[in-house]
Amino acid sequence: MEIEKIKSIIEAILFAAGRQVSMKELMMTFELSRDDIENILMSMQEEYKSQNRGIEIIKIEDNYQMCTKKEMYEYVYQIVDKRAKPNLSSAALETLAIIAYNPKITRAEIEAIRGVSSDGCIYKLLEFGLIEEAGKSDLPGKPLTYQTSAQFLKMFGYTSLSDLPVLPRYKLDENQQIVIEDLIESEEKSEEKEG
Repeated sequence: MEIEKIKSIIEAILFAAGRQVSMKELMMTFELSRDDIENILMSMQEEYKSQNRGIEIIKIEDNYQMCTKKEMYEYVYQIVDKRAKPNLSSAALETLAIIAYNPKITRAEIEAIRGVSSDGCIYKLLEFGLIEEAGKSDLPGKPLTYQTSAQFLKMFGYTSLSDLPVLPRYKLDENQQIVIEDLIESEEKSEEKEG
C-alpha cells in the first residue's frame, strides 16, 4: 500500500476514534513494523505543522491521538465546551507535582511531604482525571497508591513522565531543612560553566 493511502487511513482512524490509539493497534491494522508506523506518524506531524493546520497528532507514551492545537483552544472552547474551565489551586498543583515525581505514592506519603491533609486535592485531581489509582501498596493496611494519568500527560504536553524537568539536588541540615546556600552556589557554578 502506498504511503499517502496509509496516511489517510491513519488520519481517519485517529479522527474517528476520538481517543488514544495504541501503536500496537496501528501495527496490526497495517501489518507494518513499529519503525515504519512511527516514521509515517512523524511525517504526518511535520505536514500538519508546515501547513499551519488547526489539528495535530500528539504522542502520549505508546499511543497517538488527533486533537486541536493549543493555540486554537480559545476559539474552539466558545463553540464546543460551555463548562467552566477547571481551575487548580496551588495546593492541588503541589500535590499533582508530588505525584508526578513520585509515581505509586500513598496519601500518607503525600501528606508527609506537604505537611497538611491532601484529601481535597486528591479528590479534585481524581475528578479532573489528572491522577488515577495505581494499585495498593505493600505497606500495612494496603493503602491505595496514586500516579498521574494519560490525561495529565496530554494536558501538560508531555509524551511520558521522563520528559518532566529534572529537579535540583539539595542538601539537608541537621534539622532536615534544605540548605538554600548550597542551592544558590550550585546554580552560580552552573551559570559560570555555561557562560
